[in-house]
Amino acid sequence: MKKYVSVVTAVLFSLWLGGCVPTDVHKPYYKAGTQQNIWGGYDSENVEMSDIEENLTETETLITENMPDERVSRIAFPLNEYSTLARTGKGTIKGKIYLTSNYTGTRVLGSGTRLYLNPMTSYSDQWYEVSYIGGKKMEKADARLFNYLRFTAAESDGSFAFYGVPSGRYYLIGTVQCGEECGYSTTKSIRLATKVEVYGNQITVKDLTRRVD
Repeated sequence: MKKYVSVVTAVLFSLWLGGCVPTDVHKPYYKAGTQQNIWGGYDSENVEMSDIEENLTETETLITENMPDERVSRIAFPLNEYSTLARTGKGTIKGKIYLTSNYTGTRVLGSGTRLYLNPMTSYSDQWYEVSYIGGKKMEKADARLFNYLRFTAAESDGSFAFYGVPSGRYYLIGTVQCGEECGYSTTKSIRLATKVEVYGNQITVKDLTRRVD
């Protein structure tokens, strides 16, 4: 009898424990009708979209807590422009990402940083002019943009390469961390962006760099 009670108790405990475990933890989010994993889903590539959503340069030190967090509205996502973009290609874009510090005269490498290729469209043009050049914060990017970005990571010496790039024009975007080397008391994220293009099986060499006062 004692053995029977022990078995029943063990079964009930197992059922109770199983009922406490969520059944939908970290399920990937797929676009309807496809097997394409959407960036930003549970099992995405952990893409940090702040690179194309905000201008995180040293100018942010001028922003105070009392200033309103006003963000510029983005234009409507131009799906017609993106639908004409090629999804495969044979081009290569490579170079190095680094800062040149006027404070120390040294080169600060973007070791291990993530870089993006963002196709040039009216949507990305607005980001470049308003946020990167103008220094204004913008509303969150349309999730559909994620499907048209390409990314890679820099090596320890700051070198990077994108392979299989479709012909076209892009914004090359990345971030370099810099602290005392740039004369800052704390480490800051310095955003870099430039225009680059590649056609056919061309190899385009383009460094992503700027000088920091």
